[in-house]
Amino acid sequence: MKLGILADTHINELNENFTNLIKDCFKDVELIIHAGDFTSSAVYEFLKSYRDFIGVFGNVDSPDIQNVLHEKEVVEASGYRIGIYHGHGNKGTSAGRAYHEFTEDKIDIIVFGHGHQPLIQTKNGILMINPGSLTNKRKEKRFSYVILELLPDKIEATVKFF
Repeated sequence: MKLGILADTHINELNENFTNLIKDCFKDVELIIHAGDFTSSAVYEFLKSYRDFIGVFGNVDSPDIQNVLHEKEVVEASGYRIGIYHGHGNKGTSAGRAYHEFTEDKIDIIVFGHGHQPLIQTKNGILMINPGSLTNKRKEKRFSYVILELLPDKIEATVKFF
């Protein structure tokens, strides 16, 4: 199963550039995961209508988004358990906060955002993925997202830059 992962879009209004970008980057995926900070509910609505979709709200998301999404999700895909959490909070790092959110869950992969910096690493056998940002790179040189392939005998995660 192939998944497309994004976070931190921070889009106030849906536009053709964004929809074309999603269609180009995620044309071959079966599921899209958004790890929060949509900003506009129109982004959520578009993603939901485009592909199978799961997401969580982030710290800057409006009540419109908070009313339809949870702060934390666990989804099973191809036999793997994926935890999704934006990563916001006051203590530690985004990765540390996301990891801590799932200490009581049996998780194979944690997807988080908040830092706008792409990251793929393992922590105690759990694959930690931050896709960076497709639309709001902040201090990064390039925009980014992640393609995650869940295979029967392995997991492949790749940061895609543009």
